[in-house]
Amino acid sequence: MRTVPTYIAIACLATACGDSATDTASGQAESTPAAEAAIAESAQSESERLNAWFEERYEEQLQFSPMQLTIQGRKESYDQVDDMSEEAALERLAWRRDSVEEMEQSFEYDQLSDEAKTSYDLWKVQYEDAAKDHEFRRNRLIFTQMGGPQTWIPTFMANFHRVDTRSDMEAYIARLGGAARALNQLIDLAQENAETGARPPTFAYDGVLDQARAITTGAPFDEGEDSALWSDANTKIDSLVEAGEVGADDAVVLRDAAKAALLEEVQPAYERLIAWIEEDRANAAEGAVAASSLPDGEAYYAHRLATSTTTSMSAAEIHETGLAEVARIRDEMDAIRKEVGFEGDLQAFFDFVREDEQFYFEDTDEGRQAYMDEVQEKLAFIGERLPDYFGVLPKAALTVKRVEPYREQDGAAQHYMQGTPDGSRPGIYYMHLSDMSAMPRPQLEVIAYHEGSPGHHMQISIAQELESVPTFRTQAGFGAYVEGWGLYSELLALEMGAYEDPYSNFGRLSSEMWRALRLVVDTGLHSKGWTEEQAIEYMMANSPEPFESVQSEVRRYIVWPGQATSYKIGMLKIIELRDRAADALGDDFDVRAFHDTVLKGGALPLSLLERRVDAWIAEQKAAG
Repeated sequence: MRTVPTYIAIACLATACGDSATDTASGQAESTPAAEAAIAESAQSESERLNAWFEERYEEQLQFSPMQLTIQGRKESYDQVDDMSEEAALERLAWRRDSVEEMEQSFEYDQLSDEAKTSYDLWKVQYEDAAKDHEFRRNRLIFTQMGGPQTWIPTFMANFHRVDTRSDMEAYIARLGGAARALNQLIDLAQENAETGARPPTFAYDGVLDQARAITTGAPFDEGEDSALWSDANTKIDSLVEAGEVGADDAVVLRDAAKAALLEEVQPAYERLIAWIEEDRANAAEGAVAASSLPDGEAYYAHRLATSTTTSMSAAEIHETGLAEVARIRDEMDAIRKEVGFEGDLQAFFDFVREDEQFYFEDTDEGRQAYMDEVQEKLAFIGERLPDYFGVLPKAALTVKRVEPYREQDGAAQHYMQGTPDGSRPGIYYMHLSDMSAMPRPQLEVIAYHEGSPGHHMQISIAQELESVPTFRTQAGFGAYVEGWGLYSELLALEMGAYEDPYSNFGRLSSEMWRALRLVVDTGLHSKGWTEEQAIEYMMANSPEPFESVQSEVRRYIVWPGQATSYKIGMLKIIELRDRAADALGDDFDVRAFHDTVLKGGALPLSLLERRVDAWIAEQKAAG
């Protein structure tokens, strides 16, 4: 456990320092310019002190995670992988608890600026969430088909561990061994959790098996083509040779070391994972496993909802919100059905959009490239309009890529992977293109805006580039805010002139419907006893999505309880706050300033976001 210095709060209240006058008639303190200046100076001093403390504490926190350092583009502890043991998790949690206690003892909350109060509250919220997560650690499903450790390790090595020098490559090789150790630690935890009843359904185990086998198939594990990890290692060594960083003989030494690490450390860890999953699969259930069925399940699911939405909404309230949103969006979809002159009912229109060939790219390499090219065109279109809606724009670049073969899944959701704060690694919009029948044309635009700009890439990049808040806030992630912004961005793009084709606008509504359905289906599965079949049937009846995508999504909700509720709840709150600001400010409302206010605080729980926007409204009214 690291020791930290004790900070002692020293602040001078204006009234105690003789800077306020007294109203002789009422006997009450009267505000004067001098008093206000003294209070402001005191708040600035205390806030600066707190911000300096945050920088020190966050740097200490980062030292617990060599992988997070790498994600942020730093090369300290470059040869190490995080300790995934339960003992290490307890040490990290104790450190966070001690840091909160120190903060509460060392700083006067009332003397902080509004921004500093937000940072103070956020630091405490993050600890409280971590403590609650630890309380329910036995309910955690570690290995599932949803990008578990079995795929995260090679993804991290390929996309985050940059090799510029020989020492970087030596660190890479050392990390292969560390990754094997971490994988074994996680297998230990998964086995312990399974003994208490927390194991995913058979389809999740099947996905893990497919992915683990794919990673250990090919050279040097067998006689096939190069495996993903071996190909990545060779590519990085080749780049060193081309750059003149190493000679041919050194390259041979590095390749031999990388091969040895893969065969002697990585392969045995994956073989152990595969063997255990194959054995434990017989104990897994077919179909849905409700979070409420796990130990202390109702409290666990309530926690998952609270973490995902950052609200106190119950499962019943979220379910009803979802039903209302589904009904509203159906009406808007039906209006488009009438606009394009389709004569059947809405369900028939769903079938038409789901099945007609005009709505799909060819399931060929040419079709996949055409899809990615059109994504680039749409992002360029929206990029030209960003300055009309935002005062602050991201500096980081955005790359569009297909998901790596070892983790690509038919019908799986597209996703965004953040770049580095300094822009040395761009943000990446990843798409699953193995089955083009799961990639309908009408939804191409809306997904690009959600994952790219003005969605995740813009929001996350701006947050990482902030200099007006402590560094820890630039890396915060709250699903209701992050995914709420992504979904709000889909609607904002309509305001910005996108979706000129009515079928693309229908695709936008289909995406919003997807998120409304999640409120109903997630709570249905985990709180109301729905089966996997019921969930699929409900989604198929209310959206034009192909079956493969619907099944993949439902299975995602089953193994990731609560997460899917964050999108719509967050979007509804952002819309509510925008409407509130527009009503309060009238003609003085500036959408660019509103968006900057939302984005320049970094990701926040919805209650803190609301407080931030309300403060901005008050400032605008006072200034106006």
